[in-house]
Amino acid sequence: MAFRLSLNTETVAATRPMQPLAVEPDTPVRDVLALLKAQNAGSVLICREGKLVGIFTERDALSLMASNADLSVPIENVMTCDPATVRAEDTVGHAIRGMAEGGYRRLPIVDDSNQPTGIVKVSGVVHFLVEHFPDTIYNLPPKPNPITQEREGA
Repeated sequence: MAFRLSLNTETVAATRPMQPLAVEPDTPVRDVLALLKAQNAGSVLICREGKLVGIFTERDALSLMASNADLSVPIENVMTCDPATVRAEDTVGHAIRGMAEGGYRRLPIVDDSNQPTGIVKVSGVVHFLVEHFPDTIYNLPPKPNPITQEREGA
């Protein structure tokens, strides 16, 4: 019960969100890739006049490089528009649901005016779970409900 209660009461701040990297939509892809490398980051938020309009992740970068895309184009041509977001007051459970349903590893945190204030990462959620529920996490079997191929026992 404490597990569910914490997931539904603790806000995303408990996951130690990272500070967002942000660029303008007209920034060339080449410059964004250099920024990601220099900052050792996995994503950059694209903001127009301080408001979130898109996200570009390492998954996007890999797709571009695999297709030999033109890296001089503006980032807005290849970003994911209107990314899923969470608010600072949203719970960890809400963030986990959003990540699971969308297949996301990062969710930008935005304020009421859609300005980014942080990024919730899967690694932050995992650290939150391990710190708050070590007995539950460490005692899970590698495969919770294995299907045996042969009958066990005598």
